[in-house]
Amino acid sequence: MTTPQEDLLPGTRRALLHRIAVAQAEGRAPSLVAAVVRDGRAVWHGARTSVEGHGPDENVQYRIGSITKTFTAVLVLRLRDEGVLDLDDPLEKHLPGTGAGAVTIAELLAHTGGLAAETPGPWWERTPGSLRPELGDVLGDRAAPHPAGRRFHYSNPGYTVLGALVERLRGAPWEEVLRREVLEPLRLRRTSAHPQAPAAGGWAVHPWADVMLPEPAEDFGRMAPAGQLWSTTGDLARFAAFLARGDDRVLSAETLREMGTPAAPAGPAELADGASYGLGLQIQHRDGRLLVGHSGSVPGFLATLTVGVADDVAAVVLANCTSGLLTSQVAADLVRIVAEAEPRIPEPWRPLPEIEGSVLELAGQWYWGTSPVALRVTADGLLSLGPLSGGGRRSRFRPNGDGTWTGLEGYYAGELLQAVRRDDGSVDHLDLGSFVFTRQPYEGDAVPGGVDPAGWRGIG
Repeated sequence: MTTPQEDLLPGTRRALLHRIAVAQAEGRAPSLVAAVVRDGRAVWHGARTSVEGHGPDENVQYRIGSITKTFTAVLVLRLRDEGVLDLDDPLEKHLPGTGAGAVTIAELLAHTGGLAAETPGPWWERTPGSLRPELGDVLGDRAAPHPAGRRFHYSNPGYTVLGALVERLRGAPWEEVLRREVLEPLRLRRTSAHPQAPAAGGWAVHPWADVMLPEPAEDFGRMAPAGQLWSTTGDLARFAAFLARGDDRVLSAETLREMGTPAAPAGPAELADGASYGLGLQIQHRDGRLLVGHSGSVPGFLATLTVGVADDVAAVVLANCTSGLLTSQVAADLVRIVAEAEPRIPEPWRPLPEIEGSVLELAGQWYWGTSPVALRVTADGLLSLGPLSGGGRRSRFRPNGDGTWTGLEGYYAGELLQAVRRDDGSVDHLDLGSFVFTRQPYEGDAVPGGVDPAGWRGIG
């Protein structure tokens, strides 16, 4: 029986409120709203505001900027999972005539297609989308200033192209497809392409004086799939729970894990920040935690949604100011506060219901050359291989149903593990992508290069 998780303790709630109060005061945000999700449900909402007696709640809309990209990526991955496209397909196969047709869909999702960061012409976030009615107006004459696949280069036009791809393959506008395939199934009723009251106004705060200027709320038009959406902490809390656990009506947990796996080569700046990018999701390492989600900023608004993967804790932070506030740091701190104050209670250990003898005999100590490793059969039916102590290559392996196993992560991701048996059926050694693992160091005829027949000996 699973132990039910109760609401947060009073001390934890006060620490969360203190963190957003400091952020709103020091960041000089007209308002800031936040939410925390644990074990798949919202357990805390908080707000701070500069208007006396007016505290926005979890139903007030804020513009979420580039968090929109994650929604667009979900639509593309749905097409992949349905077999409509492959991530390695060149764009030209499904959306011809863009001028960037050699770029693959995976490269667009991961910002490695070499496309420009912004559109040609005036700043698209502060000008009407009617200035860029066609894809050619978004991409310009120099669509790809970098070679594809060589570097991570964040591209807003790249996600506009992905939105156009969704429209072409679904035969409907991006906004309509999003509503039908994601917003309605997940009950995100306060997420929309245009503001719906109650909605916060966007403000610019003067850098050297405590005064404000209203920001325009432009319709981005063609650029909508890159940053158009408005949402609430209530809706984004549900979306965070979906990103953490999946929902087979939208995307499976396995596909979401794929989205949160690094797909872009990190540059020096990203390496210094402990950051990388997956397929529509930003990946960060902060305070020893793996965080997956996305941030967003458009004139007048800042936003972050982040999921602490191991802790099953997520946070959403929204503010209506153009700059001065690091919502990504605030959200990471909210995850840390809950994870440290109230550590996750693990599920009870349970034995496997059954196990085949041919699998059980693989468990135990093996040697790669002279390096000892342990192979374990885990409760989820996988194999786990790693050093007995210290660092080294580690991976889990899923069964293929034919006596072989495929690596899931790290150096051995995608590599095939199989037991090589003797004539009598007993296991002689393990073969893992040409690496031979034996029960004793350098044992038997299978060791590449052979073994000195004189065997092990001393120096004399």
